[in-house]
Amino acid sequence: MADQVSAMCDQLVTAVNVMMEAESGHIYRLEALKFCEEFKETSSFCVPCGLRLADKAQPAVVRHFGLQILEHVIKFRWNNMQQQEKVQLKECAMQLLSTGTHPILEEESHIKDVLSRITVEMIKREWPQHWPDMLKEMEALTSHGEAQTELVMLILLRLAEDVISFQTLPTQRRRDIQQTLTQNMESIFSFMMAILHVNVEDYRKLNGSPGHELQARAHCRVAVATLNTLAGYIDWVSLVHITSGNCHLLEMLCLLLSEPELQLEAAECLLIAISRKGKLEERKPFMLLFDDVAIDYILSAAQSADGLAICKKSAESQAVEVVERRYVFLKRLCQVLCALGGQLCALVGSDVEVEVPANLSKYTEAFLAFTTHSSQFLKSSTLATWGALFRHETLSKDPVVVEMAIKYLRASMTNLVKTGFPSKNNNPSCEYSRVDFDSDEDFNSFLNSFRAQQGEVVRFACRIVPLEAFQIAADWLQYQIASPIDTGATTSKTAEGLCSLLSPSVVQWDAMTVFMECVVAQILKNMEEEKLPIDQSMELLQAVLNYNTKDPLILSCLLTNISSLFPFVKQRPPCLPPILYKLFNAITFEVGQDSKAPRTRAVMNVRRHACSSIIKICRDYPQYILPCFDLFYNHVKKLFSTDATLSHMEKCSLMEALVLISNQFKDFAKQKAFLDELMASVVAEWTSAEMRQVLCDPAMFLSFVGADQVVNEQSRDADTAGLNRGRLGFFLYAMIGVVKRARWPADLEEAKAGGFVMGYTAAGAPIYRNPCTAMFLLLLPNLLALIRTNNSLFLPENMARLSETYSRAHEVMDADKNVVLGLSKHLLDIYDSPVYRTNLERMQGFFCTLYDNCFHVLGNAGVSLQQEFYTIERLSEEIAGSAFVSLDCVPDHRLRPMIRVFVRQLVLSCPQEYYNSLLCPLLGPLFAYMQQRLNVKWQVINQRSSVNGEDDEEEVVCQESQVTQEMLEEQLVRLVSREILDLLSVSCITKKVPEPTANKEEMDEEDMMDSVQAASPAQPTEELTELGKCLLKHESIYMNLLTLSFTSLSWKDTTYCHRTASMVCWTLLRQVIVGNLLPEAVTWFYTSVLRGLQVHGQHEVCNTTLSQLAMLIYENLRPRYTELRLVMTQIPNISVDSLDQYDHKLIDPNAQKLGEKKRKDQFKRLIAGTVGKALCQQFRKEVHIRNLPSLFKKPKPDKDVQSGEALGLEALFSPENNTL
Repeated sequence: MADQVSAMCDQLVTAVNVMMEAESGHIYRLEALKFCEEFKETSSFCVPCGLRLADKAQPAVVRHFGLQILEHVIKFRWNNMQQQEKVQLKECAMQLLSTGTHPILEEESHIKDVLSRITVEMIKREWPQHWPDMLKEMEALTSHGEAQTELVMLILLRLAEDVISFQTLPTQRRRDIQQTLTQNMESIFSFMMAILHVNVEDYRKLNGSPGHELQARAHCRVAVATLNTLAGYIDWVSLVHITSGNCHLLEMLCLLLSEPELQLEAAECLLIAISRKGKLEERKPFMLLFDDVAIDYILSAAQSADGLAICKKSAESQAVEVVERRYVFLKRLCQVLCALGGQLCALVGSDVEVEVPANLSKYTEAFLAFTTHSSQFLKSSTLATWGALFRHETLSKDPVVVEMAIKYLRASMTNLVKTGFPSKNNNPSCEYSRVDFDSDEDFNSFLNSFRAQQGEVVRFACRIVPLEAFQIAADWLQYQIASPIDTGATTSKTAEGLCSLLSPSVVQWDAMTVFMECVVAQILKNMEEEKLPIDQSMELLQAVLNYNTKDPLILSCLLTNISSLFPFVKQRPPCLPPILYKLFNAITFEVGQDSKAPRTRAVMNVRRHACSSIIKICRDYPQYILPCFDLFYNHVKKLFSTDATLSHMEKCSLMEALVLISNQFKDFAKQKAFLDELMASVVAEWTSAEMRQVLCDPAMFLSFVGADQVVNEQSRDADTAGLNRGRLGFFLYAMIGVVKRARWPADLEEAKAGGFVMGYTAAGAPIYRNPCTAMFLLLLPNLLALIRTNNSLFLPENMARLSETYSRAHEVMDADKNVVLGLSKHLLDIYDSPVYRTNLERMQGFFCTLYDNCFHVLGNAGVSLQQEFYTIERLSEEIAGSAFVSLDCVPDHRLRPMIRVFVRQLVLSCPQEYYNSLLCPLLGPLFAYMQQRLNVKWQVINQRSSVNGEDDEEEVVCQESQVTQEMLEEQLVRLVSREILDLLSVSCITKKVPEPTANKEEMDEEDMMDSVQAASPAQPTEELTELGKCLLKHESIYMNLLTLSFTSLSWKDTTYCHRTASMVCWTLLRQVIVGNLLPEAVTWFYTSVLRGLQVHGQHEVCNTTLSQLAMLIYENLRPRYTELRLVMTQIPNISVDSLDQYDHKLIDPNAQKLGEKKRKDQFKRLIAGTVGKALCQQFRKEVHIRNLPSLFKKPKPDKDVQSGEALGLEALFSPENNTL
């Protein structure tokens, strides 16, 4: 046998070398791999060969393979080995640990790793029942030297990870090992602390003394391993072990923060310890860390690490770089201080009566040092803790925190500035950003979320010190106004002397503007009116109005400041006209004299920003603008007649603002006359006979907008077709503005006095009339005609009419594609580029906007006009004959706005009395159609993914564009599916407030243990809406809803599946189970859920909701439908006995009922065979670990109590009775 083993070992060594040598050919490598794997699976010489190859005389690669063979034997053959073989293998493994390794500094880390794995795999199978002395043997090993001590630490760490963190073993084994660890935790902790103490002391003695460098490094390596192992235990052991001995462990960790080689690992341990949750009483000792000694250790460690975190690249050069280990240590220290702040906020002001620490100022100063550090990442790490301190009921009133709030606000002035881009070198933070971020785009998206968080914390600080905050903001604004503009090195590419997004002046203005917005919003919200700094605000506003700039980026900031300070104008109305003129000037803003040149995005943004500001002011403060109405209206008329550069959107924004002010007339006749005058030209053109022809005939329409013409880029189709598109766009924007904004007064008395009330419903609610209704009714026929034409543009004959230039006019625009695919990037120089679009892009944008806006008008009509809209004659037929025409040809990206913007709004705003006449005739066919359409699309997607998986050999390499197109189509199907689910939920489902949980005494004992983990109610709390009840009366519609909901459970969209299974399916089905459902229908519903489990079961969230749904259906319908049992018996690997037991308890009224948690677990086990596996799990070899005789719980008798003979009550108390 020895010869056979020797020969096999030689072959294995050759194979391993072939696999690992870079020169080996692909075929040889594969053959060698196959040989090695077959040997592991089939050979009877695994143990002797493994041991021989693991000998330390062999090269590391060969040893590693030998140890892998032993690991494979333990994982996959252990259950079939004889007891003697197991003992022998365990002895050999222990021998390898004690004498089979090189010294600690020479041994390869992967050898140590596999040795620890082998030992842990045996522990998982045999400890504590069959290997009671394991811990003693490990302790004995540590006396053999540093290498063995390190291995023991690796074993203890891996054991904790496998049992506690990853839970890679069966429940009973896990429980046995965890409870044994917990019982021995005091001695395990003492053992680790002792090893740490000894090795740290020896390291300190020998470190730096000549001739002992290697020995010092060995002790250091052991100390590092011990700290790493401690980190694996501190996370979950009882807090008593961490805080025992007056927090001896924490004190030791604080001391180690000054040891450069150990500080990072010590900080990790400290962080895990201080981040622990638990009973407040047990966390009280953490307050010792606020003592001077501990805080000083943390502070001095931070200061020294910060000094060493940046070093010169070389002696000659001035360039610097970040020392990564020191920087990571700084991050950990910062997190330690954050966690300490978390404990402080939890303990102070709670029931455990903890005082505010005496040296809170020292802690906050240390924390502020991180907030003012050069690293943007460190700054951002402190925000959550500042927020908690400033929000805290007790601490926020403490003088130290109040003073800190002011310091924090001053620090924010620097932190809000966008600097530190990895590609730049203009700030100390750039060096750190290069370590933390891969690109400027990454950094920019981080900056955006960082800024949002900062704004939140500034608002909290502002509540504590409102006037001081306002003073800081005011000084900063005045300083910016007084400072000359600094364009810096990165100037604008399009115009001389203009700033770019990263120019010094722009980033300062931008930061100041954000700060001002946060501060003003808070003081307006939280201060009494008489205390408001009105004089100072008006002074600031005047300064802003007097400031003139030709730089679009700075002007944009200026406009935001006007909007922020505008609420103060309520006290000083005379300031209104100058503000309006400033905004009007910004609407017509141009950089140069040439108005024909394409505008940059920055210029367009300024103009759009000014429009938004005017609309916002007119929306929020219309009563203050009303006195200036004539001035406003005359200026708008003048602009319309003289300024040819106004875009249609800008014109419509001004009209929208006028409509908002006109709502303050509170006089129906006056407002109607104004709206008629405002829209006269629109109504005349839109309702003309010529326009009617164009809007009704697809061929004429395509010709009208120029989509059937061939155009080259040079000629730019700025001819009649371009003007026609502009006119159509303007008409629709104007309609939206009027329909969306025209309203009657909110106060009933004012509405009555103004003539807005035209009657009352049977219930006594007023019926209002909208001043824009008459106009809307005139515009509606052509609007519906346009919607019908829009849909028919996708018919093959109309697609054929598109010219070569515009053949892709109906495709998704590139920008929208990126959004759908999640590829949107924050480009930094986009503001500089002129907004130049090709003819095709213009046409795509036109069709997209036109389609969306038609539905925006219709969607807003129901909300604004209410009764007057819903009483339009034959409304449902008109909508069905326009919006729902030719849907087969309409692509998914066009369907989305129709569902979301129009149908959803229609459902939300429709009064109950029109459900039957309007919504049922529309929703019924729509849901039926969408169910059929989406089902076909999902089948294609499913087939595509399964075909791709099977035909690897034949698969032709797809072009990237084709792959992207498939991804786009799939994502659009997913988005349309979610829109339909949302519509279904809005139509049918309403959430009910859950009732209080059952009395604790009444809960099953095991349920109580698990109630923390599974706090889900027994039955979902969703109910049908009134519309849902109305749809329920129409059997065909309701069956369509059920079919859609249950079919969609197996569509490949986990988000959709989870929402449908948790909210929709049971709510709909519960309404009809009392009736006589056909057995085939019940079977189909149930199998649909099981099919969903097959597709989505590998995802924990979907698994839980689908299992819950399956259980609800089974428990409610199984007593009446035996067919469900037949379905259950077809589940792979189901235990029929367990199913019989479950059914017996379900159907027999006298059977003892189990608690909900136990029932859920039982049911999950029954249907486990239906759960699909993730691709990564499908070909994995299963590891089976057998349970050992339980240590801590008597095994339950196999005999079921119910199946035993009947026992009287007295038998329960009889000591002789052993049957229970």
